[in-house]
Amino acid sequence: MPQDRTTLWLLVAVGTLTIIYAVIRPMFRRKDPLQKPPAYASLSRQRAVEREMQNVLVELAEMARQITAQLDSRATKLELLIKDADQRIAQLKESPAPAAPSPLQENPPAPPEPMDASPPDPRYAEIYAMADQGRSAREIAEQLNRPSGEVELILALRR
Repeated sequence: MPQDRTTLWLLVAVGTLTIIYAVIRPMFRRKDPLQKPPAYASLSRQRAVEREMQNVLVELAEMARQITAQLDSRATKLELLIKDADQRIAQLKESPAPAAPSPLQENPPAPPEPMDASPPDPRYAEIYAMADQGRSAREIAEQLNRPSGEVELILALRR
């Protein structure tokens, strides 16, 4: 008999919670604000909003006209530049190629000035010596436990 009473009370409690959940919960749900217009929205307020929207549309139309005018002027400038470039290309194609200077007419170019003969950097003397022996930058880097990029850079900057 105590088992039947406990079961009965459990059923009553579950039923009560179900009813409370089904009735009270919907009352606390958030409602859609657009579902019902607010009471304070009067006709004058709606007209003011309509005027603002019309003003925004007028401003947008004016901006669109200004942008269109700017694009048109830039397109015209580009067309003029293209025509000018085409004319210059045609002139270059029509003109004869300049004659190659003969070696007898001009003085031969001066030999490049030698760089100052400063001694090699002592920090890299080992790298230079290995490179002079014919080793590659990768071999030098592996043997000296240095990054290969560093060795390549040192050798590239060698005087």
